[in-house]
Amino acid sequence: MLNTDAGGGDRLALAVLAQYRMATTEQMHLVIAPGVRIEQTRRRLAKLRDEGLIERITLPQAGRTRVWFATQYGVDIAAEWPELRDRRPPKLNADPTAARLRVGHSLVVTETGLAFLQDARRHGDICRPLDWIPEVHHPLGSGEAVIPDALLYYRTSNNGGSMLRAFVEVDRATMGPERLATKLTAYARLHHYIPTPPPARPRHTISQQPPEEDWRRHYPLFPRLLFVLDGTGPTGVQNRIRALHAAASEPALADFLRTVPALAAPMTDLLRNGPSAPVWRPVQHPDQQVPWSHAPHP
Repeated sequence: MLNTDAGGGDRLALAVLAQYRMATTEQMHLVIAPGVRIEQTRRRLAKLRDEGLIERITLPQAGRTRVWFATQYGVDIAAEWPELRDRRPPKLNADPTAARLRVGHSLVVTETGLAFLQDARRHGDICRPLDWIPEVHHPLGSGEAVIPDALLYYRTSNNGGSMLRAFVEVDRATMGPERLATKLTAYARLHHYIPTPPPARPRHTISQQPPEEDWRRHYPLFPRLLFVLDGTGPTGVQNRIRALHAAASEPALADFLRTVPALAAPMTDLLRNGPSAPVWRPVQHPDQQVPWSHAPHP
């Protein structure tokens, strides 16, 4: 039997790494146990590594920072837990080399989730470590899918505690602004996508329920779209926001964006002011800056 404190810190640490893909020691500490000394988190991670549940790589260019990820063994165990059982299995960093090649983007995605988590703690809102879910697979048929960098669940403490959901795209300026803007089209396709039902056997029924969009099986409202812009300076951020605005002006996206709020913000502003600050620019009105939670569904 594994030497883990079932339901406690070891379980949460493994669940977070299985879900987040990758995190540094400091990120893990701030996610799972910010109220204790970081040495306790280091010992916990070392124990899980000794048990074969997690592994690490060291980044020499970052002051020998240690980056942790779950092994296949760890993912297989965590996948049986109720809090992770319905998650689609991640594409694993199967070995240290594969992990090293993915580390840049993965750590920025983790840092973004940590920003929302810490913001919720400061404001008395509810956003727990497992409410940040990277790479949730949303099929579009014919083998295509929309896979946001993360799905966020966030409950505010005001107005009776509204539940907010968001698809989060973390852009590190590795693609051109126009390619980033095409993601709006992908989400519009997901918004309208209705799966083709299998051929039905003849039935003597009076009526049948009409088919509905696939996302409605998972969400009462289509989640907001949040674009977090990193890896570039103010001019690059502005170019990307302009590209999103230009795409939002296309007639094919007008109906979608009248229904679903889409906003963009620089990563530097999120880390400096917190995601709840008015640092988000609606893609349809980029001259405005609003809190992401105040952009209502029409």
